[in-house]
Amino acid sequence: MPTPNKAASVAELKDAFQSSNAAVLTEYRGLTVAQLKTLRRSLGENAQYAVVKNTLTKIAANQAGITALDEHFAGPTAVAFITGDPVESAKSLRDFAKDNPNLIIKAGVLDGKALSADDIKKLADLESREVLLSKLAGAFKGKQSQAASLFQALPSKFVRTAEALRVKLAEQGGAE
Repeated sequence: MPTPNKAASVAELKDAFQSSNAAVLTEYRGLTVAQLKTLRRSLGENAQYAVVKNTLTKIAANQAGITALDEHFAGPTAVAFITGDPVESAKSLRDFAKDNPNLIIKAGVLDGKALSADDIKKLADLESREVLLSKLAGAFKGKQSQAASLFQALPSKFVRTAEALRVKLAEQGGAE
């Protein structure tokens, strides 16, 4: 029979899985407390990094409908629960892992879909949401400029054609 503390921990972890856009499992063996503190700061306000107990986290993930991570709950595990832009948090984790090889990215989940460590690294290589939206807006603006030029070209071409026809008729001595 589970103790009240364990039941509360499972409920808290289940809520964290359900309320986050993404979760990334890492192994932190060999990192100091100061390094973990630096990692938490580098993740920013959009992510919560928590050292967890594997059994309780596995139960909470299963209750939240996430079963793809079951095989990764071995060894010292910490989870980054991401509520904001997952790309920024993935970049922070990747960059921290480059500087601190003891941090190993195991796997993750994004909007209910399982991600491997390689998928998380690919996610980290994406540009941020703001940059992608800016590029999309620029593309739309460019298409609008092209459309405006096209719409403006038709009447002006018609006017030039009508003027050329008028001049030709005048030269031939015809009526205007």
